[in-house]
Amino acid sequence: QIQLVESGGGLVQPGGSLRLSCAASGFPLGIYAIGWFRQAPGKEREGVSCSNTNSVQTYYTNSMKGRFTISRDNAKNTVYLQMNSLKPEDTAVYYCARSPTGNCPIQRNLPDVIWGQGTQVTVSS
Repeated sequence: QIQLVESGGGLVQPGGSLRLSCAASGFPLGIYAIGWFRQAPGKEREGVSCSNTNSVQTYYTNSMKGRFTISRDNAKNTVYLQMNSLKPEDTAVYYCARSPTGNCPIQRNLPDVIWGQGTQVTVSS
């Protein structure tokens, strides 16, 4: 069964850090691009970062590039998102997604993108 399972979310104070994990099963991670998206209440889902099959990283905004780091461990079939210097506006449900190809960016509206169930990140004092 093809599946993505996110973990690592939670409540953190502004300025804190979290590391999200996305565990993949049912397919070899190494031949697909994997990305992270997030969706805040009342807002559209937006791209955060993407890692292609060569582990080249793409970040969707300059703010994320300076604070977030995507990485992948193909042997463990897991992708990570290290988030530092978190801000209240980073509060959202974070999803990982598998591209139908090995390339970034991931077009979120494509029907053959595989999504995880999401993990909640709340940044608040």
